[in-house]
Amino acid sequence: MSSVTTKDGVEIFYKDWGPRSGQPIVFHHGWPLSSDEWDTQMLFFISHGYRAIAHDRRGHGRSSQVNEGHDMDHYADDTLAVVEHLDLRNAVHVGHSTGGGEALHYVARHGQKQGRVAKLVLIGAVPPTMLKSAAYPGGLPMEVFDGFRSALAANRAQYYVDLPAGPFYGFNRPGSKTIPGVVQNWWRQGMAGGAKAHYDGIKAFSETDFTEDLKSVTVPAFVMHGDDDQVVPIGNSAPLSAKLLKNAKLKIYPGYPHGMCMTHADVVNADLLAFIKS
Repeated sequence: MSSVTTKDGVEIFYKDWGPRSGQPIVFHHGWPLSSDEWDTQMLFFISHGYRAIAHDRRGHGRSSQVNEGHDMDHYADDTLAVVEHLDLRNAVHVGHSTGGGEALHYVARHGQKQGRVAKLVLIGAVPPTMLKSAAYPGGLPMEVFDGFRSALAANRAQYYVDLPAGPFYGFNRPGSKTIPGVVQNWWRQGMAGGAKAHYDGIKAFSETDFTEDLKSVTVPAFVMHGDDDQVVPIGNSAPLSAKLLKNAKLKIYPGYPHGMCMTHADVVNADLLAFIKS
């Protein structure tokens, strides 16, 4: 397997597909999945001449199931390890959900140096923050995330069926038809990772405040979000992020769920391609 070892000894698995001469697109996956979340997008973009890279976050997928470092600083530093190992420049970073927070934090922390980042895309992403606070009164209460932790600790395998079969892809909406293979693939990716990383990752994606990161990013950004996102509600996410970013385009997709990269891949891929080419 292709992997890089970080400074603190963590082995990070990555995929590197397409022509080496193509512009790099780095994909950052959501919780608790793996780089396999992006297979549809990666195949699409290599068919258009781009170089597609995606890694498994520490504790997820095929990367090391370590005890520590399940926070945005380590996630960003792990991304840097992959980027430097492959010497990626002029890259577009695309993040979904928790991966949106990771991509944003990487760009703010490391990516705007040495011409490594060209653009940033946030899809159904967790910034500015998910947790309700004085600064973000529209956020979700801590009880919601405590419920995530309780469900994971009690029966992770069943929880990882219930999420994709329900709110993640909007399969719980009236008239929606569940796609069994999509649910099974979500479960497969989730169960390949470590319970400790997933448990700690709930704090990382829910409590991190990305306000200063958003303010500091100067590269062109595209913020994409479904208005029927039941996992990262749009009212406290995409429009607020787009306002804080210096150079952002916001597009809201009526009726799209959190897992819109799978359920509406044709639309998402076309819009991503148009933004990257712009």
